[in-house]
Amino acid sequence: MNSLSKALAAECLGTFWLVLGGCGSAVLAAAFPGLGIGFTGVALAFGLTVLTMAYAVGHVSGGHFNPAVSLGLWVAGRLPTGRLLPYVLAQLLGAALAGAALYAIATGKAGVTLGGFASNGYGEHSPGGYGLAAAALTEVLMTAVFLIVILGATSERAPAGFAPIAIGLALTLIHLISIPVTNTSVNPARSFGVALFAEPWALQQLWLFVAAPLGGAVLGALVHRSLLAE
Repeated sequence: MNSLSKALAAECLGTFWLVLGGCGSAVLAAAFPGLGIGFTGVALAFGLTVLTMAYAVGHVSGGHFNPAVSLGLWVAGRLPTGRLLPYVLAQLLGAALAGAALYAIATGKAGVTLGGFASNGYGEHSPGGYGLAAAALTEVLMTAVFLIVILGATSERAPAGFAPIAIGLALTLIHLISIPVTNTSVNPARSFGVALFAEPWALQQLWLFVAAPLGGAVLGALVHRSLLAE
C-alpha cells in the first residue's frame, strides 16, 4: 500500500472506533439499569476513542477521524489539498460501518427500542430541549475551540508526545458541556454514521451537524492562524 492508501485506512479505522466506542457507549451503556454510565461516561468514552486511536494510527494519517478536523487543518495549511476529499470519504465510510455494526449489536436483544440511536438533534430531539439557534451556536463554538486545541497541541513548539492526551481530554470536556444541548456532534461523520440507522428525524436534522461543525472548524483554524500561530 502507498502512503495515501495507508492514511485512508487509518482514517477509516479511527473514525470507525470513534463512532463505535462513543455512540456505542451511549446506545448500550448510558442508561443500563443500575449500572448506566450516564453523560459523564459517554463523554469519557468519546475522549478515549480519540486518545487511543491518535496514539495507534496518528503517525500514519495525522489522526483526524472527523471531516471538520480535516477541513480545519486544511484551512490552517496543515493538510494538502489532494488529501482533503479522500480523508472525508474515508471518515464517512468508517462512520457508516460503525453505525451498521452498532445497529447489528443493539438489535440483538429481544424487544429493543433504539429511539434516536445516539443521533444529534435540536428542538424536541435535543436531550435538554434546546432550539435550533442554541444548538447551532454550541456546535460552532465547540468545534472552533476543538480545532484551536488540536492546532496548538500538534504545533512543533508544543511538548512532544502529549497531543493525543490534550485532544482526547478536550473532546471529553466538549461532550460534558454539550451533550444536553445537541447530544454533541462536532463531527459530521459521527452524526452521519448513526443517523443512517436512526428514526427519520435524524437524517432530517443532519444538515445542522454537518454545517455547524464545518463552520466552527474554519473559524477555529482562522483564529489560530491569525492570533496564535508561531
